Amino acid sequence: MGLRKAGAYTTKYARPYTRKSTKKSKSYIKTIPVSKIVKFHMGDIKSYKDGKFRFVIELRATEDAQVRDNALEAARQFMNKALDEQLQGVYYFKIGVYPHHILRENAMIAGAGADRMQTGMQLSFGKTIGRAAMVKEGKDVLLVATDSDKKAGIARHILNQIKSKISCRSRVVTTILK
Repeated sequence: MGLRKAGAYTTKYARPYTRKSTKKSKSYIKTIPVSKIVKFHMGDIKSYKDGKFRFVIELRATEDAQVRDNALEAARQFMNKALDEQLQGVYYFKIGVYPHHILRENAMIAGAGADRMQTGMQLSFGKTIGRAAMVKEGKDVLLVATDSDKKAGIARHILNQIKSKISCRSRVVTTILK
């Protein structure tokens, strides 16, 4: 079974109740998949905390959506490599959302004779297939900070390339500090 397309998950409805308890008998979710995101903060973290970066460029969501952890990890890998090559380590990069939401799928079998092998809607809670971050409108999904105008332009260009990997409409916002 492959990865389902991102359009299969919408946020038109409230977040499904996925109770996880320390008492296994009271948990609805029996197993939680490991998050695919390796790191959330990259680059020169110390300079960012010291306030040495003047330009902050953010990828901000313009709609409510679910962004899967594998999409965030793909964006992270592309961004970190491109920023490291083009800005020579003079940047700070952060993923602003965390994939708390557990995705489930009630797998249906297609083909001749498959109707005798599944339960339909009788036991339809579904198996866990991944994780997603619930992104609200106006939330910063990715953030890049750097020290010069030229480097901020490069970071803005890279963030515009990333927009297709994230499954929600978004815009790139630049803020100048100090």
